[in-house]
Amino acid sequence: MADSRTRRALVSVSDKTGLAPFVKSLVELGFEILSTGGTAKHLQSEGIDVVDVSAYTGFPEIMDGRVKTLHPRVHGAILGRPDLPSDAAALAEHGIEPFELVVCNLYPFEQTVARPGVTPEEAIEQIDIGGPSMVRSAAKNHAYVGIVTNPTQYPRVLEELQSGGLSMEFRRELAAAAFELTAHYDVAISQWFAKSSRGEEGDARPYFPGVLHLEFRRQSELRYGENPHQMAALYSDPQPAPSTLAAAEKLHGKELSYNNLLDLDAALGIVREFEEPAAVIIKHNNPCGCGVATAAADAFDRAYAGDPVSAFGSIIGLNRSVDLATANRLCEPDRFIEAIIAPGYDADAFELLITRPKWKTNVRLLRLPSMSHGRDHAPALRSISGGLLVQERDDEEDPRDDWEVMTKRSPTDEERRDLAFAWKVGKHVKSNAIVLARGQSLLGVGAGQMSRLDSAHIAAHKAGERAQGAAAASDAFFPFRDGLDQLARVGVKSVIQPGGSRGDEEVIAAADEHNIAMIFTGRRHFRH
Repeated sequence: MADSRTRRALVSVSDKTGLAPFVKSLVELGFEILSTGGTAKHLQSEGIDVVDVSAYTGFPEIMDGRVKTLHPRVHGAILGRPDLPSDAAALAEHGIEPFELVVCNLYPFEQTVARPGVTPEEAIEQIDIGGPSMVRSAAKNHAYVGIVTNPTQYPRVLEELQSGGLSMEFRRELAAAAFELTAHYDVAISQWFAKSSRGEEGDARPYFPGVLHLEFRRQSELRYGENPHQMAALYSDPQPAPSTLAAAEKLHGKELSYNNLLDLDAALGIVREFEEPAAVIIKHNNPCGCGVATAAADAFDRAYAGDPVSAFGSIIGLNRSVDLATANRLCEPDRFIEAIIAPGYDADAFELLITRPKWKTNVRLLRLPSMSHGRDHAPALRSISGGLLVQERDDEEDPRDDWEVMTKRSPTDEERRDLAFAWKVGKHVKSNAIVLARGQSLLGVGAGQMSRLDSAHIAAHKAGERAQGAAAASDAFFPFRDGLDQLARVGVKSVIQPGGSRGDEEVIAAADEHNIAMIFTGRRHFRH
């Protein structure tokens, strides 16, 4: 900016965090401050002299403040290029005085619509018009005007101004942040309109808009992806639900890897299925152990006993805070753990985990206090080449009223408990999935096989002699009796499956031959 011109800043914000000290510093740097409505009153109450925008434009605010900055003297001052002869002539002809800075953030639309009971009229009044116009104008003309949209930017803005002026690199950063702000704002408004137009019953139905706008913010760059030759980063929802992995806090350990995050999410999905204390051990996105008990330590013992060999280098999930008894189990010799996620850690348990075992400096400890509070209502997203698949999450509890005993023998109460346990775990196992359980403990898993019979073989092999009297869950129907015959040969005594195959009668007859109690749930849980 030429020294002959007065330095001017236009200040109009809803979020007034740190505003007064920032503007006082601008005044000390020789800036004249122009402002509007509530912002002007706030600054004046802090002893800062401001010029009201209405005085500058010569036109009053009208329509309850809906129109105040939508004026040529405002936007000309933002968009003008003083070193361009034609712009300089227009500025002089109309008495327009350029701004060096625009400090602006927007009406709190998202906070307003998030309030219970907010009316459509209240929501609509929080749709900012003048603010986004000023922000976009300044961002477009960032070579001449610095656009400041977030209080976190104030310190660096002052630092650069005090050092002689905003660098072009920083101006571009500010412009990028400004356009991110307005893009996010417009998406929030469009999504609210789309949702509200569906009526009261619409909240319970999935909604797939004609155009899907997604916004995720980079949380961290990862060392690499699934393999060392792949680059990767973690992006999170701007406001992740408190029960989701993106909201978890890492308390200790090395940086999380791409594969760690996938496995932690799998662990979280399983342990939040249970109200009683539960533990799960994850390897390659599948559970190799899972247990439920009256105490977290006992639940972990049951989980670890499921497959101690596969548990080496695993991810652990618990739905109770880690106490000293559980930490002692985790730290037993020859146990290596990559990461743990839990609602919390008792102080003595935390100290033990980070000091006793060989992996003490490396293990990642994550805390997620709200892991069991409600569903994650965000849709499940999955990329394919050239596109994106979107679906509802499969995280609702199955209606037990739909379960039907299909065999001559009904399961005992103990078998029902194990069947329910196996069913909850099985919905999180890669298809084709067969899960064997007994005593609220996972005994064997067959996962990701092309044949359900192969999954049954693997689950039986993993369980070994423990399969005697076990309960089995299948994520989809048995197309033929061979899978059920395989389970019967190793001693399985009860089965839960969706049913719905053309071969159901053959499978039911096979179950009766083996004196197996079998339940049909009527709901499939494929997980590809």
